[in-house]
Amino acid sequence: MNRKMSIVLSALLFASVVLTACSGSNASNNTPAATNAASGDASSGDTTGFPLKEKLTLKAVAKRPALAPSDFNDFELAKRMESETNVHVDWTTIVDTDYDQKKNLLLASGDLPDMFYGAAFTDTELLHYGQDGTIIPLNDLIDKHMPNLKALFEKRPDIKALVTAPDGNIYSLPVGEELGSGQEDIGANPDFLYINSDWLKNLGLEMPKTLEEYHNVLKAFEDRDPNKNGKKDEIPLSFINAYWTGDIGYLFGAFGEPDKTYQPGNNTYSEHLNVKDGKVYYAALQPGYKEAVKYFHTWFEEGLVDIESFTHNDAQYLAKGKTQDETLGSFLWWDHTDVVGGERDDHYPIVPPFKDLVVKWNNGSAIGRGGTVITEANKNPEVTAEWLDKLYDSVTAAEVHWGPIGTWFEKDANGLLVQKKDIENPGEFRRTVALGGAGVITGEDFEKVVAPEPRAKQRMDDIKNIFVPQMEKEHFPLIFFTDQELQTIDRLKPEIQTYTNKMRAQWLMDGGVDEEWDKYTADLKKMGIEDLMKVYQDGYDRYMQAQK
Repeated sequence: MNRKMSIVLSALLFASVVLTACSGSNASNNTPAATNAASGDASSGDTTGFPLKEKLTLKAVAKRPALAPSDFNDFELAKRMESETNVHVDWTTIVDTDYDQKKNLLLASGDLPDMFYGAAFTDTELLHYGQDGTIIPLNDLIDKHMPNLKALFEKRPDIKALVTAPDGNIYSLPVGEELGSGQEDIGANPDFLYINSDWLKNLGLEMPKTLEEYHNVLKAFEDRDPNKNGKKDEIPLSFINAYWTGDIGYLFGAFGEPDKTYQPGNNTYSEHLNVKDGKVYYAALQPGYKEAVKYFHTWFEEGLVDIESFTHNDAQYLAKGKTQDETLGSFLWWDHTDVVGGERDDHYPIVPPFKDLVVKWNNGSAIGRGGTVITEANKNPEVTAEWLDKLYDSVTAAEVHWGPIGTWFEKDANGLLVQKKDIENPGEFRRTVALGGAGVITGEDFEKVVAPEPRAKQRMDDIKNIFVPQMEKEHFPLIFFTDQELQTIDRLKPEIQTYTNKMRAQWLMDGGVDEEWDKYTADLKKMGIEDLMKVYQDGYDRYMQAQK
């Protein structure tokens, strides 16, 4: 191995549980996968061709949503892939909330899988582990063994450029869906605020148009038994703290400073990062941020906000709207059906942005470089590349992202893949049937191969018509930083971000922002916030200059 022994030793004491899981129940992870191969010379550089004459086993580590099966071989698409290729994948899956920590332990240990599928490596990790040999460059494999992906790169050189590191190598595969562009991208604002319109009617209230009106509605939800069951079981407002969607930072925009905790498929980004007039800055140091934290603490004092917002995971959060008696008054999330179910979603409309609220425009790009990486432990990289390339066929890519034909899709009269009409709760159902982690769906694919699912089309219309008029005019793009810049980010960002998020949660629940603000700002300066912002500014300026 090419990693330093000191790194190995530092992780071994903590990694045994993860390594046991990774090794699988049928074979030791120290046994090369190639011992199961029986086709022609898979390492010769020639196209192997599927199905293989004898079964080959590859070991993969992947992160998964809480609602997904723990063994990805339970996915219909994974079963079909094995049947078509005679490649068996021995999956070790890690719930997404634990993935980064356990992935890092595996990398430090040296006991590696053949691939990290849908790896979500940071740019720092891609460069570090690519340059020390832990993960291998994919350029030649793409050129010789991945015709689908190679064709995509030829058609869309911008996507190839996006995944190409400053040293010229491609260490990870692209992944993403191009639904809309710019401010009208489907994920431009991931946080829609929904409210229980039945409760509004029951209490004789109107849709709130200002933050203060919304506060008064929440107070009525808390005090006046809007579900009429005689119990004090109502939750006026719930959210999921610092998650990719559903965070209360959307409401900070009412004080002019939307707070972004979403890291768009690339953990190199700092949370709390905004851009205005070409200046990159840290939202969590601005007066509007301070005032927002101070104001929303009063909502916690009044019992208007679900205290579990800081502890529940996404599966627990999605269950809150499905209790026998309706107990959820309002919430933040990507799509209301996920939370309340198809039978209730028609009376949870979107609350339009309040007067003067600045809507966040999320950082990043619809397509990212968070796809699969192949490790140095892989004895059959050519076969692995060819297996992965099947997932970059445009039709198969659609099945990867949403679910198989017959389960999620059916074909219309023109051969376009369309979502089946009998899917009642698309958000949850998708988590249970979509393999995810690979494939690119371009804007052209949405015209010629797969129709946007109905809720996606509706969401794009909502983004354009409801949120864009009050949305930020600038955001931080997807930038592949230099090695030196990444070292600075890697050194400074974790402590700064952890401290910021800790203090935000503490102030929201317990108050004290006025008393502790000066110390907080001084602490961030000591931690290097100004140096961190300079790196982001330099990268942003370089990116913008390249667009001219």
